[in-house]
Amino acid sequence: MRLALYQPDIPQNTGAIMRLAACLGVALDLIEPAGFLLGDRRLRRAGMDYLDLLDLRRHRSWAAFLERRPREHRLILLTTRAPVPYHRFVFQPDDILLLGRESAGVPDEVHAAADARLRIPLRHGARSLNVALAAAMVLGEALRQTGRWPQGASP
Repeated sequence: MRLALYQPDIPQNTGAIMRLAACLGVALDLIEPAGFLLGDRRLRRAGMDYLDLLDLRRHRSWAAFLERRPREHRLILLTTRAPVPYHRFVFQPDDILLLGRESAGVPDEVHAAADARLRIPLRHGARSLNVALAAAMVLGEALRQTGRWPQGASP
């Protein structure tokens, strides 16, 4: 299981997702360009001291990410434009959960490359959740379904 961030805009959200990935033992792909410097103090503050635990791969572009992505790993896009709610989807252990930019989501070419597109059901009138919250919700369900929660966690 991996998380992937497509050209993230907000360092605090990226830091929170980095911390999430580190704490749950999930690798993270960062698809650049990002809307901030990766050495940003806000990013480090949000990730805190957990960043040493993070398995991070940086990709200079969408094309570079696609070149390195194993074809047998499904690309699962989280998007408000999806027909399928995430809790009705069957995850696989090697899925890559892709999240778009906070300001603009992902372009059509990224939508087209996804093997599946999932949404988080929201009440009428609500546009979207914070990207870090969305990542946590869907990753939690994916880990639950695949039995991939970290072992030896404290009670």
